[in-house]
Amino acid sequence: MMKVVIVAILALATTLVSAYDPSPLQGFYVAINYTDSAVFVNGKFCKDPATFIANDFFFPKLNIPSNRTANKLGSSVNLVNVDKFSGLNTLGISLAHIDFAPYGLNPPHTHPRGTELLVVIEGTLLVGFVTSNPNKLFTKVLNKGDVFVFPIGLIHFQFNIGETNALAFSGLSSQNPGLITITNIVFRSNPPINPVVLIKAFQLDKSVVDYLQKQF
Repeated sequence: MMKVVIVAILALATTLVSAYDPSPLQGFYVAINYTDSAVFVNGKFCKDPATFIANDFFFPKLNIPSNRTANKLGSSVNLVNVDKFSGLNTLGISLAHIDFAPYGLNPPHTHPRGTELLVVIEGTLLVGFVTSNPNKLFTKVLNKGDVFVFPIGLIHFQFNIGETNALAFSGLSSQNPGLITITNIVFRSNPPINPVVLIKAFQLDKSVVDYLQKQF
């Protein structure tokens, strides 16, 4: 009887470990943007492996600062996913370079298909994420060299609380993690969400909802 119990526990443990992220069923395949290839993997047509070259697995100059932080948010994100870097296809990873002007914000957003691991290269960031039930905030001030993880699918943010520019890099556990920015999906949808829905959901006056929809 004891042996049966032990076997059952081991089987359950193995199931829990492998249930979310099983080993790939295929090797790596470099994505291409045309359909002459007959191989279709992870939503991408793939090159013939015999034609792979080193540049398929190379992305240049991700260290160059962005000059696009002069916006209302004061931030700029350069996401390097499979659409930009074809060698990521089937590998389950992507990368982002995030620049912040002083007091710049990467606003509350979520990646529906990827966990994010952020490392601060320069500056000081206030970061956090909110769990779904209950809505508990986990937040931390990060300095140069600090690392923080945002679990898959949870709303999170990064805010430069310093008076100088800040820089961070993020690794994401998907070749195409997706991005849902909360303010955009609520106030910038096309066609717009009926204002009555937003008035009731956010307990706001119609004038405020109208203003927010115009802003976005």
